[in-house]
Amino acid sequence: MPRLIPEHPTFTTESEQAVWERLCDGLGDDDVLITNLRLTDEHKDHEVDLVVLMPDIGIVALEVKGGSVWWDDGWRIKRRGRDAAIHPVDQARDGKYALRAYVERDERWGSRTRVAWAHAVVTPYSEFGADFALPDLPRWSLHDTKDQEHLVGRLRQNAQRMTHGQRVATLDDVDEIAEILTGRLPTTYDVRAEADQRADVADRLTLEQATILRVTRLLHRVEVRGGAGSGKTVLALQQAKELTRGGQDRKTQRVALLCYSIGLAEHLKREVATWDRKHRPAFVGTFHAFGRQWGAADGDRTDSEFWEERLPAEMAELAAGLPDGKKYDAVIVDEAQDFADSWWTPVLRALRDEEEGGLYVYSDENQRIFARFGRPPVALVPLVLDHNLRNTKQIHESFGPLAPSRMYSRGGEGPAVRFVDTGIADPLDVADDEVDRLLDAGWDPQHVALLTTGHRHPIQVERTDFHDQDGYWRTYWDDDVFYGHVLGCKGLERRAVVLCLNEDGSRDRARERLYVGMSRATDELVVVGDPGTVRRVAGDEVARRLGV
Repeated sequence: MPRLIPEHPTFTTESEQAVWERLCDGLGDDDVLITNLRLTDEHKDHEVDLVVLMPDIGIVALEVKGGSVWWDDGWRIKRRGRDAAIHPVDQARDGKYALRAYVERDERWGSRTRVAWAHAVVTPYSEFGADFALPDLPRWSLHDTKDQEHLVGRLRQNAQRMTHGQRVATLDDVDEIAEILTGRLPTTYDVRAEADQRADVADRLTLEQATILRVTRLLHRVEVRGGAGSGKTVLALQQAKELTRGGQDRKTQRVALLCYSIGLAEHLKREVATWDRKHRPAFVGTFHAFGRQWGAADGDRTDSEFWEERLPAEMAELAAGLPDGKKYDAVIVDEAQDFADSWWTPVLRALRDEEEGGLYVYSDENQRIFARFGRPPVALVPLVLDHNLRNTKQIHESFGPLAPSRMYSRGGEGPAVRFVDTGIADPLDVADDEVDRLLDAGWDPQHVALLTTGHRHPIQVERTDFHDQDGYWRTYWDDDVFYGHVLGCKGLERRAVVLCLNEDGSRDRARERLYVGMSRATDELVVVGDPGTVRRVAGDEVARRLGV
């Protein structure tokens, strides 16, 4: 019995099924019978009723015409009681050449030379005389009702007579042709495709959530609270644009958009740079850069006295002395939980109207990973975001118990979060191996990050030494794997993250660091570390969800 493709075809006519059954009974084990093969090329759509592939004999494309078929200055058939013109020879021949061209264009055909292809017309219920012949259809290429008993033998002769001096397909050729005509070049699961879809959904949901900004149109002092993945940074950017461009019942305002971390500031600047110039805030950057534009001094990032006392005091004095044209109508602060108490004084003094000027604060108390516990010294109207739009449900559920309040996941389905027990191995070595696995799985390097909770990865140290802090953070947008620390990554995200727990969790704010690190991945998260550290820092529920 031949190889059947498909094994159980569906037929549109009784005539095609009758011919197929006869060929099934007569063809050999090495032969291949393909049914109802459709092919589209630049000329037309082709449909070949049957293709018979016989190793070392030939290949025949068959056009089957049932019912009463006859020749009267052209091929004719009866349809719904009326005579109709048909073109069976053209269909068979055109189909044959289309199939041959398709096979020869396929890269799997490689350097093989052309093999012979034949065509034939089969009329299982109509009879033609032995002396019937047409210039384009010899009698041996037409198989009528009396020929059906010997159809396979006739097709073998048909194929051999139409070799036209070309090579006859071998068994290997037949197998390759069958694969080309019925299969496709192999493709693989693409993690990026699903991530792109989830990102589009998240963008749409975030835009829907931007309706919350309508509530703030009549409010000038607002705190928007939301957990990781709730879209706070996107809303902060959108609010900066709306305040700057004004419109309707709101006048154009001079706006400053602030944050603490260099990485987030770089992200904000890059987003704003894509806007129309008329919609860009007057200032975008870090708290330190906010003061540096007025002449505030630089300082050592490890000098807490500079950050907590000297810098804010100097900035407050400089802000108070600014001319009205250099002050701001509104200040927006993203990741405001990073701001110390002393920082709010210069922020408020930078406003044209310190009592009524706009102050819009975006915060997540559970991402307070620095030893600063500042709050704006003014009353703010609280608005709460309680939907996670960015992380997959699997990632959201893994860090859910760490969130400060109940959050609802809308981020879509994704791969399971994996925990890798480092055992006695160096956690960084294990994390490096997991990065390689993500790349092997199809993630682009620019979508992958390795974040540490303890000492920094050697590549992060190397890049910082080479570029300085500002230059290092600009590498976040390079086409490469990013190596960072959870302390600097709030407000930033990558599709696939390896979180390396390379400390024992005994330091202050260890729980918050874990929360930040786990929530940086939007699509795939791998946590590498010691199970005992997870239980000690996050508790049994998080450990259970990580499969520890």
